[in-house]
Amino acid sequence: MALEIERKFLVVGEAWRSATVRTRPMRQFYLSRLGRASVRVRMEGDALAWLTIKTAASGTTRSEFEYAVPVADARTMEAFAEGSVIDKVRHVVPFAGLDWEIDVFAGDNAGLVIAEVELQSESHPLAMPPWAGEEVTHERRYYNASLVLAPFRTWAS
Repeated sequence: MALEIERKFLVVGEAWRSATVRTRPMRQFYLSRLGRASVRVRMEGDALAWLTIKTAASGTTRSEFEYAVPVADARTMEAFAEGSVIDKVRHVVPFAGLDWEIDVFAGDNAGLVIAEVELQSESHPLAMPPWAGEEVTHERRYYNASLVLAPFRTWAS
């Protein structure tokens, strides 16, 4: 078991793009997102897939269990997805000693760009990059598990 300590921010502008060191397409869906845990399948291109179980949390820390699965199995499981499938491109952008992951969403969530950063502890000092806007860590609608049922395109402006 691993603990995930993560903070989320809306992204402002495009300045982060020039600092990107890695980019990878992702497709993910949820087999279950109700109750005390969510069960997600994520595919990275056509080569890798994982089954992830995350516990619900009220703060920034939650338990996370992640296991590699065959891509063919992941594709088969997609038929059992709850809600829509999320397509996005993840960009890794180093800043002040941490790797920030910037997700640029497509499809029903096009227009949404979120930066996430994982920390060693909830009290870990965090230097803010200039492209990190409003923090949305505690706003559930920005979580992927919520976006599958209420995509960004359906939000009122």
